[in-house]
Amino acid sequence: MTRGVIIVLSIGLAVLAGGCRRDPTPPDASKAAGASGQPAAPVTNRVEVPDTVRRNLGITFAKAEVRPVAQTIRVPGRFELLPDGRREYRTMLGGQVELLVKQFQQVELGTLLFRLDSPPWRDLQLKLAEAEAQIREGTKRVEMIAPMREAHERHHAAIDHTVTLLTARAERLEKGQAAGSVSAEEIGPVQTSLAQARSDLAEVMEKETELGVRAVEVTSQLEAARVRFDLLLDSAATVLGIEKAKLQAPTGSEPDSLPLWRTREHVEVVAGAPGFVEAIHITNGGWAAETNLVLTTVQPDQIRFHAHAMQSDLGRLRDGLTARVAPPKADSIALQDTMEGTLTVGLSGDTDQRTVDLYLTPSRLSAWARPGVSAHMEVIVAGGSPELAIPLSAVIQDGLNKILFRRDPKHPDKVIRIADADLGDNDGRWVVVKSGLMEGDEVVLDGVYQLMVATSGSVQKGGHFHADGTFHEGDN
Repeated sequence: MTRGVIIVLSIGLAVLAGGCRRDPTPPDASKAAGASGQPAAPVTNRVEVPDTVRRNLGITFAKAEVRPVAQTIRVPGRFELLPDGRREYRTMLGGQVELLVKQFQQVELGTLLFRLDSPPWRDLQLKLAEAEAQIREGTKRVEMIAPMREAHERHHAAIDHTVTLLTARAERLEKGQAAGSVSAEEIGPVQTSLAQARSDLAEVMEKETELGVRAVEVTSQLEAARVRFDLLLDSAATVLGIEKAKLQAPTGSEPDSLPLWRTREHVEVVAGAPGFVEAIHITNGGWAAETNLVLTTVQPDQIRFHAHAMQSDLGRLRDGLTARVAPPKADSIALQDTMEGTLTVGLSGDTDQRTVDLYLTPSRLSAWARPGVSAHMEVIVAGGSPELAIPLSAVIQDGLNKILFRRDPKHPDKVIRIADADLGDNDGRWVVVKSGLMEGDEVVLDGVYQLMVATSGSVQKGGHFHADGTFHEGDN
């Protein structure tokens, strides 16, 4: 706003609001009135700051509160993502990438990020189909073992019965031959038939052994085919990011519907957690090799505060101490908008800088907390007692004195100038006030410089501000 506009607004507001009233009595008359016994104006250190003035000058207030200033270590730091706050999405197979999101886009759990047209995926489908065919073939071969074994057992029993009969007959003939009633010509054919039957029995037993070995072989091949198919399905589930059960589920309601792994033409990658697309590392439509990085997402709320304390304070720092993150100095962020948490001391320090790492994960995040935002960590250590304190920026130097402005509790549109404030220790952000204030009293935070300039040298006379920010002595 130009100076001319300020003057015009000042005049207009003065006319409408009463402004400074010119005393029609000439100076000499005023002196005469004082000499005649009229009471003089009381000495005051109060300044009127109505709402219009506070808005124009940007005056804000902060409350005095009890804080452990003397036992607070204040160290700088910044917010950073937690190790699991960032996710990388890579190509599990080589292929052509089709991007389906844009940088800084917000994504939810399950949002489709990119699609991959991959020849290796089709090779994996082929291997799955071959393993599935081997399972079907092995299953049929295993099923045929039981009937074959049954047939062999019947054949074995029949030959065994024949051998038993021929053995009994041969024994009778041999007894008759010994008695002289049976000739050699009669016993010869029986012995020949018995030898042949015993030979057939040996062959059957050998074939049964082979059949047992064949059954073990076929069963092992079937088991191997099943294991191979299961492992290939695991690989497919990893590549597609889909559960195995869903991959094997039919894609239609018909009995001959194909499973999902047979019908899926492309590899589709979805978001594993909500967040924002931080960066895209490949051109849309470009060819990516196996394990190439395609994009990264971040979760801005998965952050912690990382500060650096001096190694000389190590004796006062330990895990579990109460700590808080104070906001950076900014007009748009309230001074009391802090975030509390539990301190974790880092496992190592910096030899060159003589610092040690401190970490804090806030239990509640403020709206201003972002990765990379600088702030300060306030660690409350043992020793001392809490004292009444105000923000250090509410105190300003006026010559040799440190002054502050207290809001009049009875008249909120007035502030009281406190010169030569009785102050104590400070932690770089808060300073102890030993006297002159009570807990809950408000002091001027923003705008204290303007008040100091306006009241410097004229405080004993008091004064007031106009709506345009100009200051005049006196009450009128």
